[in-house]
Amino acid sequence: MSDLAWVPQSCTLPTEERPLRVAQWDALFAERLAAVTRPQPLTLRLELADAPGAVDQVRNLAGREGGCCSFFTFTVAPGEDGIVLEVSVDAVHEPVLDALTVRAGAQVPR
Repeated sequence: MSDLAWVPQSCTLPTEERPLRVAQWDALFAERLAAVTRPQPLTLRLELADAPGAVDQVRNLAGREGGCCSFFTFTVAPGEDGIVLEVSVDAVHEPVLDALTVRAGAQVPR
């Protein structure tokens, strides 16, 4: 999903910075993602492998993303086997969450 057309108009991240941000998410998914689930239609749950500094890395990225895309709500918490990142949106932004789910799901080890 290299096309950024799914990024909503309400995102305030400058257009030229969007590919870098997507690459940061992709790197996080590639390095740490263990499982992707949708416990509710408007909530995505990402289970991430823990490592020294990983919680801070996840919180930092989620905080920056929430700063430009205020429709996201991020919750970072310790899980049984690592870090849990929950991403929630309102109904208007469900297609954005769908796109993030697909992007993350493509990185889950099989």
